[in-house]
Amino acid sequence: MDNINDITLPEQTQEELRELLQIRRDKLTALQQQGRDPFREIRYERDSCARDIVDNFETLENQSVRIAGRIMSKRDMGKASFADLRDKSGKMQLYVKIDGLGEDAYQAFMKLDIGDIVGVEGTVFRTRRGEISVQVRSYTLLSKSLLPLPEKFHGLKDTDTRYRQRYVDLIINPEVRDTFMKRSQIIKIIRREMDARGYLEVETPVLQNKPTNSAARPFKTHHNTLDLDMYLRVELELALKRLIVGGLEKVYEIGRLFRNEGMSIKHNPEFTMIELYEAYADRAVMMEIAEHLFATVAQEVCGSSTVTYQGTELSFAAPFKRITMADCVKEHTGLDFMALATDEAAFAAVKAIGLEPTKGATWGELMAYVFDERCEDKLIQPTFLLDYPIEISPLTKKTDYDPRLVERFELFAYGRELANAYTELNDPIDQRERFVQQAQLKNPEGQFEIDEDFVTAMEYGMPPTGGMGIGIDRMVMFFTDSASIRDILLFPTMKPLD
Repeated sequence: MDNINDITLPEQTQEELRELLQIRRDKLTALQQQGRDPFREIRYERDSCARDIVDNFETLENQSVRIAGRIMSKRDMGKASFADLRDKSGKMQLYVKIDGLGEDAYQAFMKLDIGDIVGVEGTVFRTRRGEISVQVRSYTLLSKSLLPLPEKFHGLKDTDTRYRQRYVDLIINPEVRDTFMKRSQIIKIIRREMDARGYLEVETPVLQNKPTNSAARPFKTHHNTLDLDMYLRVELELALKRLIVGGLEKVYEIGRLFRNEGMSIKHNPEFTMIELYEAYADRAVMMEIAEHLFATVAQEVCGSSTVTYQGTELSFAAPFKRITMADCVKEHTGLDFMALATDEAAFAAVKAIGLEPTKGATWGELMAYVFDERCEDKLIQPTFLLDYPIEISPLTKKTDYDPRLVERFELFAYGRELANAYTELNDPIDQRERFVQQAQLKNPEGQFEIDEDFVTAMEYGMPPTGGMGIGIDRMVMFFTDSASIRDILLFPTMKPLD
């Protein structure tokens, strides 16, 4: 019982809790002394789960079934009792009678605790009140719960405790389990749709020899055998583009990324992305794919292309709205960047609308700054924001109409970025120049190096390519109506209690 101080039960004193824990351990000791140690049970053959029985009641009525799960409640009625058993699919009521089990087995059943895991064999029937149930003929205690479930003490509601003890959260709150089942479903849909389009799923290294993105701070580690500093990846892009060069014309990866940055309801240091690249395509192809994926997921997971997120109705029916960053800034601030010819003029114009830009900021950096400050939160319905400044898009082809802008889009909804896509830069000379500019502007820690091997790969010849990244976590948040990214990560990053 050394972990008693880790249990947060506001309405129980530590002394009362210690007594409860001792009672459960005493029960375990008694079972073990009787030769009925529940932890020695190895396997239990099931032929049904709760949902199967409900969905197929007409076929299974009066038939024998074997199910297993956790006891969530018991109701003693003297010579007969009811209990609720929960398995992966839902809840099933158990009906237990002395004359069905025998007095010894019945009394032993009544000594079971909430949280114990049992295997049950019995007959399917419907009670007089109409509830589908299983009348128990025999049962096996498969695991003894030595800690009381928070439900006994008015539920597990504290969010910090829920995130730290997700295993208890999943036991107590069925809607949490539903969220993570939907997360799995969403990823399966994405894989299915990408495979159907002829994309090849690949895996690329998580450990890298050098940091390759100046805009993201990496986690640093050390390889002892090689005596080499290494970095957890912050993106999938450069490895996947190497595969495009190598002739794998359609590739995607669903992978974990790591950024040594702040945490919020929208950000976790490790997160999941899908990045996809297609040779001989451009951002227009990526737009069509984005529209299709989001509309398909909405329809299959939520039952409609219109979903409600945090009280706001969002329509993911194609086509999504399209607007350039310059037009968006002009619409919401009146500031026309396309009419500003110099960095100095742009700086003065931004100051004039009440913002405080960084000294020395360029025309493109200033436009992106105004968008972030005054426009991003206005993009509520799914919207493709087009034509980004070249300074913040070093891997993207320039537009035909203005060399200051590139063929990039980001998909926004509810004021949040959901996807980022390019018509990829495939000119190795231009790419090297942009990498050099990035390196000159690197942060004080020097956490960016030019990836010479990537430039070498491009020099062999990279076809025109379209690429896109979609934040899986953000996507899951929208289609499960989850306010925080921690609600859709099984084990979010948490500061240690001590």
